[in-house]
Amino acid sequence: MTPAPVHLAGERLMLDPDGALFWPAQRTLVVADLHFEKGSAAAVQGSLLPPWDTRATLDRLAALLRRWRPETVVALGDSFHDSRASARLHPQDAERLHRMAAGQNFVWVLGNHDPAPPEGLPGSAVAEWRVEKLCFVHQSRPGPALGEISGHFHPKSLVRTPAAAVSRPCFVFDSRRLMLPAMGAYTGGLDVRDPAIAALFPRGGRVFLLGKDRLFSFPYAPSRARAITAA
Repeated sequence: MTPAPVHLAGERLMLDPDGALFWPAQRTLVVADLHFEKGSAAAVQGSLLPPWDTRATLDRLAALLRRWRPETVVALGDSFHDSRASARLHPQDAERLHRMAAGQNFVWVLGNHDPAPPEGLPGSAVAEWRVEKLCFVHQSRPGPALGEISGHFHPKSLVRTPAAAVSRPCFVFDSRRLMLPAMGAYTGGLDVRDPAIAALFPRGGRVFLLGKDRLFSFPYAPSRARAITAA
């Protein structure tokens, strides 16, 4: 597994190919948009999906905890898909999540899907989390935002290769802000060329596509709204 280093507001951050961020100086792991129990929410509405998305997402989170051994874990909102998601957790998944949250200092940033934290979940719930010059929020805000780290938009990018076009989740980064991909197993994605994302990076930057054991970095120029082409 080969992470990619970036620098934001004077801090060195490591982008993990599994879609997480690690901040070595603070021993902090950051993940976005876990969307626990999205599958069961779809089932309530009549869509038959395999009910294993929470377990798969917990597996990814557990692997990241083993890899980085953080002291603090920050979840950037929409950790639960809706207000009743925690009640639909399978007992084994609920116990596993509670063990994880009790083992580190968990910070649950509130999102639009989970504006209130589930009762009894270890950790602290905040609207945003600030440490040093970095600000961790669920949804990025337009305008100057030096040191902002966010999720919400589930960014993905389309790369055209000689063989095929490949769409992958990605980080979006410039000198002022960093946007994380969604980690939830059933989360979709919004193309980085969409105006909702492009407006936050008017001067462009870089995208880091998630690959197997590594990231693939390309220039991001939203003013030229075309798919990235890899040689």
